[in-house]
Amino acid sequence: QVQLVESGGGLVQPGGSLRLSCVASGNIVSIYAMGWYRQAPGNERELVARAINDGTTHYADSVKGRFTISRDNRKNTVYLQMNSLKPEDTAVYYCNIDQGFHYTSFWGQGTQVTVSS
Repeated sequence: QVQLVESGGGLVQPGGSLRLSCVASGNIVSIYAMGWYRQAPGNERELVARAINDGTTHYADSVKGRFTISRDNRKNTVYLQMNSLKPEDTAVYYCNIDQGFHYTSFWGQGTQVTVSS
């Protein structure tokens, strides 16, 4: 089994910054992609950012230029640096990895990010 543990969420004022971390452990084999999704109350879960093992990254249009995803493959860790945070960024943020021959997907338990004055 695979465990994903997120950290770094919290309460921040508009314009502030947070850095999320997610460590993958357990039966880790050939991670293809590591990413972050978020879900606000009443909304569907949506992609925030994703980093593929060939170095390419993908971002939601709403976070481009403000958020940066990075991976440390030696530590099986993915980070999300979030700058210039807005109230509409408030959501539960979930870590996700796709690994193995069948690109099996695993999820973390989520970490709350609240942007409010």
